[in-house]
Amino acid sequence: MGEIEKQRIAALQELLKEAGIDYYIVPTADYHNSEYVNAHFKMREFLSGFTGSAGTLVVSAKEAGLWTDGRYFEQAEKELEGSGIVLYKMLEEGVPKIKEYLEKNVTDGQTIGFDGRVVDAFFGKELEETLAGKNITFVYDNDIAAQLWQDRPARPVSKLWIVSEENCGMSVSEKLAKVRERMTEEGAEHLLISKLDDIMWLYNIRANDVDCNPVALSYTYLSKDKAVLFIQKDALTEEAVQHFEKSGVCCEAYDNIAAYLKSCEMNGKVWCSGADISYMLYKLVQNRSELIDKKNPTEQLKAVKNPIELEHIRECYIRDSAALTKFLFWMKENVGKTPMDELSAAAKLDGMRAEIPGFLDLSFPTISAYKANAAMAHYSATEEHFSVIEADGFYLVDSGGQYEGGTTDVTRTIALGAVTDEMKMHFTKVACSMLRLADAKFLYGCTGRNLDIIAREPLWQCGLDYKHGTGHGIGYILNVHEGPHGLRWQYRPELPETELEEGMIVSDEPGMYVQNSHGIRTENIIEIVKEDKNEYGQFMGFRHLTYVPIDLDAIDTQYMEPSDLRRLNTYHESVYEKLSPYFEGAALEMLRKATRPL
Repeated sequence: MGEIEKQRIAALQELLKEAGIDYYIVPTADYHNSEYVNAHFKMREFLSGFTGSAGTLVVSAKEAGLWTDGRYFEQAEKELEGSGIVLYKMLEEGVPKIKEYLEKNVTDGQTIGFDGRVVDAFFGKELEETLAGKNITFVYDNDIAAQLWQDRPARPVSKLWIVSEENCGMSVSEKLAKVRERMTEEGAEHLLISKLDDIMWLYNIRANDVDCNPVALSYTYLSKDKAVLFIQKDALTEEAVQHFEKSGVCCEAYDNIAAYLKSCEMNGKVWCSGADISYMLYKLVQNRSELIDKKNPTEQLKAVKNPIELEHIRECYIRDSAALTKFLFWMKENVGKTPMDELSAAAKLDGMRAEIPGFLDLSFPTISAYKANAAMAHYSATEEHFSVIEADGFYLVDSGGQYEGGTTDVTRTIALGAVTDEMKMHFTKVACSMLRLADAKFLYGCTGRNLDIIAREPLWQCGLDYKHGTGHGIGYILNVHEGPHGLRWQYRPELPETELEEGMIVSDEPGMYVQNSHGIRTENIIEIVKEDKNEYGQFMGFRHLTYVPIDLDAIDTQYMEPSDLRRLNTYHESVYEKLSPYFEGAALEMLRKATRPL
């Protein structure tokens, strides 16, 4: 185990020696810093064997190290075994950040290399600042590791399709006008966008270049009177060509972006987001113009759903909730009677989702995790490694779909048999955490960091915690993880805080994970709404979009305050009201029992 990866690291070290590069960085990214990347861009996975969706490999002559976050510690330990790669557990006490590691180990005059197309500008600039006094040379125009990947998959390209104005609620011209208003406010003459879901939103287009993310590899460059879209030729259809002509959008070849930026007119400031654009393109523009490094205006505009989008989203979530509830009932009824495992259970749920009207795809690969596997927050069962499911312990399923009316994400944990008192306590506290946050009332101006503690408080009181954020934004027929807003307690300078606005939607997903035992996560998606306004200001609140029962077999009311019990019963009353039209006969009776008041 790990022998192939050990050989690959050794081969890379030889290439680095020949090129005069002392440290080489391989992140988990495509050219657009997408969260999920196509197989063509999975260089870090190819070299290290670690398959998690987040992590960075750093290779020097002496050592190879992999940095990843708390979601993947257990998984990384298993997958790196035998490779000789050192695991650096991010945010753990005593573990240096990559820039701190390099600051300590890199000596004066050395060279750091990376593929500048897949390293984001924010990280690249951090390295520049951290190592400023060491006379470091950065080599970012050479994908050296590509020499080792002989059978590398082809770059993806799929056909574009158009989202009608009836479904998205705003024309391309209207969106361009809003973006240009923001440009004027910032004093920007040009705007360069590399973030794929922002580009899809702006031009009302979708594609399938990234698994589960309906996006097309593309860039766009805007001025006050011109919009240029850089897109792969094979992605264009006749309908797409007509759509762009109607919207006044010029199409250029995807691979021409660098040449265009070197030669086009750049009078005035250029706005681009350092966190979302490659270091290579950032440096190219920086050499020609003054930059405004700030989150794309499209990201904020996209995050606030318009009334038509919200109408579709609400309907979509109810249908999706009904399908998941039926699946959970099927699990309860059949476990121990019908043979099942993590893979077959996921396939069952995926098939049920596919029958929902308007279904397009999954919004991410279904996380189907039994017992100890669920302790890995983003566990993924494979054909080689999966567990058989029996009538005992907890089962966790985190799943979602892409529909013509929205993008869903939901997690539930259910008891399939005997669970310990400690497991019930953990489950109950997590349920209370989710419901307390969803019931919060707050003044306008709060960010997710102001509110995250509401969800964590029931667990923190017991000296417990979960090593991931509490919530993220969700796209509209787009990426299941969307900014700029989110719910987390830690301050992270690379993620500017954003006020929570009416019309945003966000996940509410506290959890509890005990290594080698069990994992619990209860996730609803909630909509941000306005409440009353008075002399103290505009109060805001949340409304549930997800309506799936919380497993009462795992609830122990001794761990609940009276207000927690009220929230649970009120939520279940709403679940029954929303879902009962989708059930009948014995299934309706199961729904009634699953949502009974305690």
